[in-house]
Amino acid sequence: MNQLKEKVQQVIDTKKEELIQLSHEIHAHPEIAYEERISSQLICALLEKNGYHVSNGYGGLETAFYAQAVGKQSRPNIAILAEYDALKGIGHGCGHNIIATCAAGAFLGVASVIEELYGSVCILGTPAEEGGGGKITMLENGAFDDVDFAMMIHPTSGNNLILRGGRAAVSMKVAFQGKGAHSSDPSRGINALNALIEVFNGINVMRPLMPVGANVNGIITEGGVAANIIPDHTQGVFSIRGDTLRDLEKIIGILKDCVASAERLTGAKAEIKLGRCYAERYPNKPMGEAFKANIESLGEKVYYPDPKKQYGSSDIGNVSIRMPAIHEYLSIAPEGVNAHTKEFAECALSQRADEVCLLGAKGLAMTAIDLLTNADLRKQALDSHSLQVPEIYKK
Repeated sequence: MNQLKEKVQQVIDTKKEELIQLSHEIHAHPEIAYEERISSQLICALLEKNGYHVSNGYGGLETAFYAQAVGKQSRPNIAILAEYDALKGIGHGCGHNIIATCAAGAFLGVASVIEELYGSVCILGTPAEEGGGGKITMLENGAFDDVDFAMMIHPTSGNNLILRGGRAAVSMKVAFQGKGAHSSDPSRGINALNALIEVFNGINVMRPLMPVGANVNGIITEGGVAANIIPDHTQGVFSIRGDTLRDLEKIIGILKDCVASAERLTGAKAEIKLGRCYAERYPNKPMGEAFKANIESLGEKVYYPDPKKQYGSSDIGNVSIRMPAIHEYLSIAPEGVNAHTKEFAECALSQRADEVCLLGAKGLAMTAIDLLTNADLRKQALDSHSLQVPEIYKK
């Protein structure tokens, strides 16, 4: 097994220039959710150049893709997940260019020795993590049906981390339709902006009654066109987080009550649109520990997360309910550089980021080899997953 790990490391090192170029080109062409055509094509071109057939439009999504390398048997199938969407107005402020590059490198590494292994490895291109819930749609469309274990890495600030969880999340758009009027006689109109503001006020009133760990943040995306016109149409977008999907349902119910109250108070009519619900994350401990051991064998220290800290959300949570999965973190920036910022986007193009592209690829590849060669590890991962995921999700 050690020889296999050494070989995949060597293979990844020989592809260093191709992988770093891939990261830089994706970074130079930031594309938001479901529009990642250039980024997807760049990854697929690299896979095809190295001799692997790619299925595009996989799982019903235009910018998703799938490639597989099969060994002495087809199962277990280890999926390495790639993300490559960017943030509107910021670019790769979440470092998805690095995620994609690590996934491509890891796949190429494991695929180079797959003939010696009992099982297979695949790379799944998963679009629209930033709010679009691409993995959720792909799960619903059967894209993960032949996958036994899933893994990916994510860049972060501060320490390298394993076993970091994530909370459930959803976005909610609220639009109000009122009636326009001249501001000199506001009683002739129905003020849609007042209705939306009342929703914000209602949320603040209800915060103490929300489940522990709840976060609701909102912005007004349409608030009117002129101060001397009573707004006839407004829209706001709210980001909602809870510890679990069940908590999320309660918070959504509270917000819907706030919207209904605003309708009654102002006379404006509301329209609500909910996004895809991101589930809380269940990081698989046996797989995470294997990843930690592999990264530390490459000279990097890996830590555990602060259990008191509130973390963000990702559609990998929905995957982690279905199968053993890891979503581990490798640092590209000093502590204090926040993700989803232009500063983090700059770090995603740094020398350290380039190093992490190779480090993450090797760590994932070595962990995939552990799973394909160690039946005890697979059993531990499956047993841990069965115990960790609540029964309510298994119905």
